[in-house]
Amino acid sequence: MLETLQRRRILPARLHITDLIMGVVGLLLVLLIVYGSIRSLAIGKYSGVQWLSFVVAGLVQGSVYALIALGYTLVYGILRMINFAHGEIFMAGAFTTYFLAESIDGRGWLDAHPFLSLIAMMLFAALVSMLVAVMLERIAYRPLRGAPRLIPLITAIGASFFLQYTFRGLYGSGVERYPRAEAFKGDLMLGSLAIPKVDLVVIVSAVVLMLALYFFVQRTKAGMAMRAVSEDKRVAALMGIDVDGVIVMTFGIGGALAGAAGVLYALIFGQVQFFMGFIPGLKAFTAAVLGGIGNIPGAMLGGLFLGIVESVGPFLFLEGLGVPSPNQLKDAIAFTLLVLVLIFRPTGILGERVTKRA
Repeated sequence: MLETLQRRRILPARLHITDLIMGVVGLLLVLLIVYGSIRSLAIGKYSGVQWLSFVVAGLVQGSVYALIALGYTLVYGILRMINFAHGEIFMAGAFTTYFLAESIDGRGWLDAHPFLSLIAMMLFAALVSMLVAVMLERIAYRPLRGAPRLIPLITAIGASFFLQYTFRGLYGSGVERYPRAEAFKGDLMLGSLAIPKVDLVVIVSAVVLMLALYFFVQRTKAGMAMRAVSEDKRVAALMGIDVDGVIVMTFGIGGALAGAAGVLYALIFGQVQFFMGFIPGLKAFTAAVLGGIGNIPGAMLGGLFLGIVESVGPFLFLEGLGVPSPNQLKDAIAFTLLVLVLIFRPTGILGERVTKRA
């Protein structure tokens, strides 16, 4: 009994010391970032136009992160689980659509009808990724719905490896070059700022998809059902909502967005492979946590914010500190940012959405 009381007294003290240490570490990181930014701006190595180009590149990358992050946040909002196989769902759509893109390009349709071809490719990728996501939910996750949270988490990691090597066996381990329409090549000049045309296509496409999702969730009966199931599954079932159907729809929508994001990602980098979903999936999960996982606007904001920080951060934070090749450390900056957010605001930038009751 005495030992139990001692443990109860010691444990809060240990937690307090840990929180204090993390707070100090976070403060030191913030001070280092501020100092490096001031030094970088004082050096004046980059012009205003170059900084703007970094921001545009960040918006492009962040748009893709945001679309993938929406899948994480939708599934978490409904099931309170992290689908770590979501990066492979993203890969499945992009990699499968490569063969459609090659066929369209070979017939000359890609250059003759670039926007219609892009829409067809995105729809096909969305369909493939949606089917993979729905099958994953039905086969791997639904039987474990009542299990402790650790078991679905381990299952998701296993499903991630399974999908990776399944598509490696189907399509090979090589890197495939993704075709790009001539209309999307070259730059568009806005004053002295040169913006690649493909970047504008990616940003506009991503914004349209994000607005469509937000409208669907907020303004339709199906979206209302999703919000009801997210709030309380039992009460939603008593109100006549098909909970299993809503969960399947949630996985399908998240998968479709990931598939469309895969085509945009392939347009940016011009290549696909079986392992392409791992890093973007990890970054998108980071973006979802940054914005507030379970929060749809938070996932959008977190993705755009992470993309901009990855693009601007290496040159703004590290150039003034004399770090060689700062762009090679963009991944470190992304996860350092995640640590800072978790220290000072664990619920994310926008926090977890709370439904107001009448």
